[in-house]
Amino acid sequence: MSQIDQVLTPTTHDLGQFQVRRVLPAKARSMVGPFIFVDQFGPAQLDLGGGMDVRPHPHINLATVTWLFEGAIDHRDSLGTFSTIRPGQVNLMTAGRGIVHSERSPAEERTAGPKLYGMQTWLALPDGREEIDPAFEAVKNLPIVEDGRAKAIVIMGELWGERAPTTTHAHTIYAEIMLGAGGAIPLEEDADERAVMLVGGEASVDGHPLRLYELAVLLPGRDMTLESRTGARVMLLGGEAFTSERHAWWNFVSSSRERINQAKSDWRAGRFPVVPGDEEEHIPLPQGTPKTVTYP
Repeated sequence: MSQIDQVLTPTTHDLGQFQVRRVLPAKARSMVGPFIFVDQFGPAQLDLGGGMDVRPHPHINLATVTWLFEGAIDHRDSLGTFSTIRPGQVNLMTAGRGIVHSERSPAEERTAGPKLYGMQTWLALPDGREEIDPAFEAVKNLPIVEDGRAKAIVIMGELWGERAPTTTHAHTIYAEIMLGAGGAIPLEEDADERAVMLVGGEASVDGHPLRLYELAVLLPGRDMTLESRTGARVMLLGGEAFTSERHAWWNFVSSSRERINQAKSDWRAGRFPVVPGDEEEHIPLPQGTPKTVTYP
């Protein structure tokens, strides 16, 4: 019997020098635990002298999580934060009542042609915490669980008795799992929502193959085994199911459509704060009804 409840196929956006694969939100499912937005990008080698430039843009009522397998990104936000994220470090930006940020390839990376390979996810903030103060943290000392030919970095939440120091606003699990040839690791019984995404190599859950970049939503309350014959990189994500609806429009997520409309008006009128060190550009409010973030 399959341990997989649902499989979501990503929508691929070709941005010229790299591809972005967006698997959440989807028509068939909008969230897995608090995760309401899941992008996988790369692997890519950008042109010499070029780079990624995501101009300043706003968020409300969510937390963004950036995780890299390869490359580097400079993060700046309206709190005055500057942080260069590299593999092994998680950047968690809590938007709360409102924040503005930009993400760009570092100058030193552009000289050799930046590499870009990683994950960008959003977590909806739970009821009663949507309008908390904005915050940012970069966490490097993440717990690692190793067992022979299997290794997992716990990015958020608790897994196999190891808890990441990263802030969680709702019960959350997020981990990168690396399997060597013949490696296997248990996915312990959990009543919450969980999903896995194969982002490199070959892997299966209890003998059921995972397909690259698809999100396999697992059945709750069951023990199962993630394994690979030849080696793999897999993301595990999920957490507590939300009982109230969340609306998404462009970079805004909220339980209230009126709150999203207010954020649209505030961005159009210039009432959001600016990003120190990146004040010259911004992404204009789009026309129409975009569902998620706009990449330049």
